[in-house]
Formats: sequence, C-alpha cells, structure tokens
Amino acid sequence: MSITTAFAAGYDDSFCARGCKKTQASPYFNSEKSNPFDAYQWRPTMALAGKNFSDVKALIDRGVSSDYSQPQGAAYLLNTSDKARSSRAVLYPQIAKIYTGLWPIKFLQQDYIENKKDVMFYFTGKVHVKKIESNQFLPGAVADHLTSTGGILPGGRQMSSVKWLKSGATGSYGAVIEPCNFVQKFPNPGIMMQYYLRGNSLIEAYWKSVAWPGQGVFIGEPLAKPFAHLVSHNLPFKSKAYK
Repeated sequence: MSITTAFAAGYDDSFCARGCKKTQASPYFNSEKSNPFDAYQWRPTMALAGKNFSDVKALIDRGVSSDYSQPQGAAYLLNTSDKARSSRAVLYPQIAKIYTGLWPIKFLQQDYIENKKDVMFYFTGKVHVKKIESNQFLPGAVADHLTSTGGILPGGRQMSSVKWLKSGATGSYGAVIEPCNFVQKFPNPGIMMQYYLRGNSLIEAYWKSVAWPGQGVFIGEPLAKPFAHLVSHNLPFKSKAYK
C-alpha cells in the first residue's frame, strides 16, 4: 500500500493486492466534492519528494510561482512502443476529441518528446523515458509514466517518478509495487486535466483522476493551482473504462 493512500484513508488490506487484482475504489474519484474529509472521511495526501532539501524547496517555489498564472501550454499524450505500459492510450482519442478548442492536445505515436517549450501535461508509458530534461515544463506542470515501480522514489531498475520533478514538473505519480497495467490504478489524463483546468489545486485534481489509488504514490507541490479563477469549462469527460 502506498504511503499517500495510507495517510489519506488509513491502512486497509483492501488497498493491497498480490498479482493482477482489483483494489479498493476511491470515493473521491471524479468527484465534485470540495471537502473530501466531510464527504468521505478521506484526507488526500501528496508527498513533497526530492533527492535533497534544495530539490524540495525548488519544487515548492515552482508550485507557488504557478498559482493563478493561467499558463498557455499543451498536453502530450504518448502511445509508446511499450504496449503493455500504454494501456491508457485507449482513452486518448476521446480525450483529444473532448478538449478540441479548449486545450491543445498532442496525441502522439512515439516513445518520448524532446525540446518542447510548452509542456503542461505529459502522460506516457515506459520503463524509462528519454530526453525528459530537454523539455521545458511550465510551472504547475504534471507528468507521469505508467510502469510497475515508478513510485519507489529512490529508484531501482525502473525510472523513479522523482525524475519528473527534478526535470521541472510540479506533480507526478507512480506505483509502489507491481500493480499490473489496470488503467484504474493510474491517473486518467482527461479527468485530471478537467479538474485542474477548472481551478482545482494539484492535489485535488490528481487524486480525483485515480480510481484505485491504493498502490500508487502522489508526489509534488500539493497546493499548486495555476488555473484558479480561470473561467470554468465544466468539461463533460467521463470514461466508460471506470464503470
């Protein structure tokens, strides 16, 4: 069980699994509730992660600088050559269609992006993601990769989610133990963007995007809110994959 879910909901074996099994669902998933403790007795939690104090301070400063900034960037949704870790790609065409005219979506059939100056959202699926440092992440940016142990923060045989923060992202997510590639165990990009673009804080939008969060850890500057006070679009994004 991940530490952020343990703090949010309390330790419970139903959030854990050995092998490819469903875990407990989050009542906060895709929720319009603004007070999750009052509504569900959950306290969404996000870890301030970094290799040292300087990294964490830079992360906090980046989040603070993003507040109310209304950045103009793009979302990069990558369907990579790693098909097992690209299970979320089934959602991408619908996301691209719904966000047409609302936010630039780059739905790409490639393993990585490089030298992009407008990265606000970056969702992919690989054990290791190349050329991350070549890109410019806007303050408040979110990036994650679907893989088995990205949430083991010191790193191991797979890339740690901390690398996204070190490269300039403000929030990320990763599995702490083999979750299998259930899309429900990872952030749904369409739902995450829906709430973030409507002005939710990073911790609110990210938590609302994961249906089964028991085996994943949320990291970043939780109070970043780059789109606060932006006109709400009330995007009608719903995914049948989560029913």
